[in-house]
This record gives sequence, C-alpha cells and structure tokens, in this order.
Amino acid sequence: MSETEPTTPVGTNGVGTAPVAAAPAQATAGIVSDPLVEYLIRHGDDRLVLGHRLSEWCGHAPILEEDIALGNIALDLLGQATSLLGLAAEQEGKGRDADALAFFREAVEFRNVQLVELPRGDFAVTLVRQFLFDAYDVLVTEALSRSAHAPLAGVMAKAHKEARYHVRHSGEWVVRLGDGTDESHRRAQRALDDLWRFTSEPFLMDDVDRAMLAAGIGADLDALRPRWEASVREVMTEAGLQIPGGAFVARGGRTGRHTEHLGHMLAEMQIVARSHPGATW
Repeated sequence: MSETEPTTPVGTNGVGTAPVAAAPAQATAGIVSDPLVEYLIRHGDDRLVLGHRLSEWCGHAPILEEDIALGNIALDLLGQATSLLGLAAEQEGKGRDADALAFFREAVEFRNVQLVELPRGDFAVTLVRQFLFDAYDVLVTEALSRSAHAPLAGVMAKAHKEARYHVRHSGEWVVRLGDGTDESHRRAQRALDDLWRFTSEPFLMDDVDRAMLAAGIGADLDALRPRWEASVREVMTEAGLQIPGGAFVARGGRTGRHTEHLGHMLAEMQIVARSHPGATW
C-alpha cells in the first residue's frame, strides 16, 4: 500500500477530515528509550483515548440501554488504560504514575493509533469505529495474555474477557445499522468509507514491536492481520456493507504524529488535572 499522504477530503460526518499534523522534532524522538515502556504506553494510550471518545456519548446515546452500554465499555477501556500506564510508569522509574502519563503529556507524546482519536461522529461512526478496533483488540489481548511479561499478561487476560463482549456488541450493531433502514445503511457505509484508511496502522510493526516480539513479550501483528481481515469481512458481508478500496494508509500515531483532533480532545480531558496540579480530592 502507498504511504503517500493524500489531500484529505471533508467528510460529512466529521470523520478523518483533518490533515495529519506535521511531527515536531521532539515527537519522533520519543518520550522513552525503553521499548517495554513504549510498548505499554502504546496500548495504554489506545484505550485511554478511545475510552474518552466513547464517554462523550454519556447522556447522548439514541437509547438508554446503549447509553449505559457505551458508558460501560468506556469504563472497561479506561480501567485497562490505568493498568497499562501504571505498568509503564513503574517500568520507567521516573516517579510518574498513570495519572501523570494521562493528564500531563502533550499530544506529540501520545502513542495511540489515529483511528481512536478521530471525533465520535454520528452513532454509525462510533459503532463502526468501535467494531474495527474491537476486532483488532480481541486478537491482541488474546495474544498478549500469553506474554512473557507476567504483569502485562495479567492485564491482558482480564482485558480479553472484556474485549470478547465488546466485539460481539459492536459487531451486532454494525449488522443492525448496515442491514437496517436506507438511512442507517447509508450512514454505516459512509462511516466505513471514511474510517477504512485508518485501519492498517494498528498492524504496522516497527522496531519496538519487533523487539517485544523477539523477547516473547509482544504480539505478532503480521500474523494477526489476516484473522482481523476475515472477521471484519464476515461482519461487513452480513451487514451488506462494502469494504472500500484505496491505497492510502494513515499512520504516525505510534511516533507522535496525530490529527488535530487529539489536541482538542486532550484540552478537554486534561483541563481539570492541569488547572489544579498536585491537588488531592
């Protein structure tokens, strides 16, 4: 696939419309030199950012049952993020904790994939994005539950139980929306079209991933991708949705290159902690 950045079109549902920000020098320099710390932060940031995006639906979902469900999934992800960032802080040994990593880093220091930082969009965008991530997450958590790093394996074993529920839930919604009314089908297809170019980044292996795989700690993303593609294709076929083509792969989140959306989200997420640094509650 081409890695050439395109001129990003303006989507009609608020997804993926912003250009990828140029990386400041300190972004690609990385915030840590320990591959394990970097690896833990990556997975923690994926969950922290997506959990926050889902929490934006609290009180706004189309039905009460789904309002509660999305809130619960957000809490699952934030709980996983707390554990993973806590492990990263402990391994780092610089006196930081999970809260410091969540609330006192700049956007260029975050290592989440760009898929999870995109705006929540409409309900179809949220559920299609959630399924695309969940289908990846259920495979990654399963693989990492067998990690040679026991604390990571423990966190991911618990996370895998939650991920199995998450992917079933989001997958059922994708089918419901795609195979529903003309309007729900149109919105679900549009969401898939807009989000698809962000779906390869989670599987792009770099030196950190290869070092963790060689140490028996990390997941083999190359081996997981065909399974992800098969599960996604099965659900999209049932939903009557067409998987788009296109060669562009959005990338850069793992090295601190993000869309403008992450900065806006962090401004809201971090405002209380940054306004009262050191405060106890």
